[in-house]
Amino acid sequence: MEDLVRRPDPGFWAGLRVLLTGHTGFKGAWAARILTALGAEVTGLALDPAPGPSAFAALGVGRDLAQDLRADLRDWAAVSQAVAGADLVLHLAAQAIVSEGFRDPLGTWSVNVTGTAHLLDALRGSPAQAAVIVTSDKVYRNEGLRPFVETDPLGGDDPYSASKAACEILTASYRAAFPDLPPLATARAGNVIGGGDFGRDRLIPDLVRAQGMGQTLVLRNPGATRPFQHVLDVVAGYLILAEDLATGEAPGAVNFGPAEAELSVLDLLSHWQRVTGELVDWQCSEVPPLPEKPRLALESGLAARALGWRPRLATAEAVAATATWYAAFARGADMADATDTAIAAFLEP
Repeated sequence: MEDLVRRPDPGFWAGLRVLLTGHTGFKGAWAARILTALGAEVTGLALDPAPGPSAFAALGVGRDLAQDLRADLRDWAAVSQAVAGADLVLHLAAQAIVSEGFRDPLGTWSVNVTGTAHLLDALRGSPAQAAVIVTSDKVYRNEGLRPFVETDPLGGDDPYSASKAACEILTASYRAAFPDLPPLATARAGNVIGGGDFGRDRLIPDLVRAQGMGQTLVLRNPGATRPFQHVLDVVAGYLILAEDLATGEAPGAVNFGPAEAELSVLDLLSHWQRVTGELVDWQCSEVPPLPEKPRLALESGLAARALGWRPRLATAEAVAATATWYAAFARGADMADATDTAIAAFLEP
């Protein structure tokens, strides 16, 4: 870990009433635990976790929440009521699986765009100090030429990517049109890894499931490159962006990517093999691959210059921390305590 990298400020977050949407998901669960470690009073708003193991349960998210609200983002009244008591809003809730966007495009558009519109509209006239709207690294018009910067054109061909690009336009529109909103910014992060992700059609969860059952890992696009990075670094970026929005000036859209910019799927699996000492048995899917872009990379210079944020965990460290988490989970360890210990170490100056 790099000792000179900026961390979220406990003095800012202590006692702050934070509305966190998506707290039952992977990144949301980590965000809830980090906010709790910083002294915030966290209200979560989300659907129930998906059936089976979840980050929400494994990380013990429910034990320290000020409120645990379960509602659909498309329920305007529920969203409005939750926003009313917040000092600051972090919007992570979404339909976040690319493949699910192909299976249910209408639901993906509805949740991601209408849900975000409900949140933004509820923020009008609210006393909230700031709101961070989390989108994705996939919001860019992807021509695969170089790492994306924040001023690159937005796009997205598949339903998930396009819906997140629409959220960027929606947020910019509300910010320009309505002066009664708190400061707003969007956060664009890459492929996030870390313990507690049990999502469908995600590389690390699919790998852990396959190895746990003694099966061959099936890959859609083994040569594809993505900006893999640890969840601790990503959530820290969201919180630092929120701090600067609330206390001064911050960019309206910020990339949060890994130091290495991008890594192929096979290179990530090589890291996993070195860390675990276990050979990864894989094969290409016999099903025609989804029409996903083969290359995706982020340039995070703006986050470094404007916010003082840089990733603390190199790819090898991120993979090692992730593999260690899942190994401990498989042994039946108390992953809530283990996660809180990792968070405390990460936040230390």
